[in-house]
Amino acid sequence: MYTAQGVLAKDRHVAQYVPLVKRIAYLLMAKLPASVDVNDLVQNGMIGLLDAIERYQEGLGAQFETYASQRIRGAMLDGLRELDWLPRSVRREMRQVETAIRKLEHENGRAPTESELAGALGMSLADYQKLLLDARGHQLVYIEDMTDESSDFLERHAPATTHDPLAILEEAGTRAALVEAIEALPEREKLMMALYYEQELNLREIGDVLGVTESRVCQLHSQAVARLRVAMTGTGKTKGPAHRRSAPPAGA
Repeated sequence: MYTAQGVLAKDRHVAQYVPLVKRIAYLLMAKLPASVDVNDLVQNGMIGLLDAIERYQEGLGAQFETYASQRIRGAMLDGLRELDWLPRSVRREMRQVETAIRKLEHENGRAPTESELAGALGMSLADYQKLLLDARGHQLVYIEDMTDESSDFLERHAPATTHDPLAILEEAGTRAALVEAIEALPEREKLMMALYYEQELNLREIGDVLGVTESRVCQLHSQAVARLRVAMTGTGKTKGPAHRRSAPPAGA
């Protein structure tokens, strides 16, 4: 990371990792509305790259590219949050969806179907599915965002000089809760999440696997994340009916 004179070789590393910034930007664009400019993502990603070069400490167990990828993506997400690119009305309606999910899970002891959610919201099924499509990008969250909206991404991922046992336990507990919440998703949504995040298929490829359109995959994705938000916040973290879900009725 340093020249023979002990000076950080910023220019060389910036040039080397520009392709990484662009790759992450275009991967994010696949999850965002067309109104978002990829150049804005790249610009914010470059800020994250420079921050990574400044902060990276060798010997902490993380490869620089892995560390830089976190910083780059985090800077892009922080930029999106500042832009507030998702209409407030959509954010408000998605909070209403989450409230309905929580209520129906508590009442029925299982994950509600789309038809049940639409009914609870006083919407037709078509209008509810349109809302899920409009909410594309609402799902751009990290685990930490589900529990702490006040802290900055870059600070959350800053390299620690000491290892706090309590912090390690809390992070492990959060991740375990997220795994449990994903396991409790309806089967089709769970498969979609696995194809998207583990297999890294794009929306079209996932649609081919599920036999649905790209738009339908996007709807399923928005709904799955809404369910996860409920499971990871408030009463969703406690053991209760919502965590002992049976298979949803046909048509979910």
